[in-house]
Amino acid sequence: MAVFLSAGHSLTDPGAVANGRKEADIAVDFRNMVALYLDRAGIPVVTDGSQKDNWPLKQAAAEARKHKIAVEFHCNAASPSATGVETLQGDSDFALGQSICDAISVQLGIKNRGAKPENSGQHHRLAFVQAGGIIVELFFITNLSDLAAYDAKKWLAARAVAEVLEDAYRA
Repeated sequence: MAVFLSAGHSLTDPGAVANGRKEADIAVDFRNMVALYLDRAGIPVVTDGSQKDNWPLKQAAAEARKHKIAVEFHCNAASPSATGVETLQGDSDFALGQSICDAISVQLGIKNRGAKPENSGQHHRLAFVQAGGIIVELFFITNLSDLAAYDAKKWLAARAVAEVLEDAYRA
């Protein structure tokens, strides 16, 4: 069994666009960084495409169903003052979601908004969560401080997330 990593949105859907950046591009880059660290740790990894590829949600959700650990990366968007990391997941993945939030919050020095149920946001049912996965909202792309922290420390955050996923895989 492998860890499945997905980048939110797809090649045809950029997701949120703010401060000259596209959510889908950030998600792909972060997915690739986490995959690199997991691979170096000897953890089998499957991703929703390689390099800059990024599958549509339907295909990513179908793949997520095949894995015990499935994580999809996104960026939040709201007012410029909104900040922090959060995850959305089902009850059985709550502890893992919280550990991911803790890791990112510490490395980026941003607010930890915590693990939340899938219906806590604007949507009530999320296909990736329904497929057994965790959605990670890395930070707010609309917040210049969050974005700067990510740009400065993204490799540290990716390594920390990989370590959390490695521990979960080995448990």
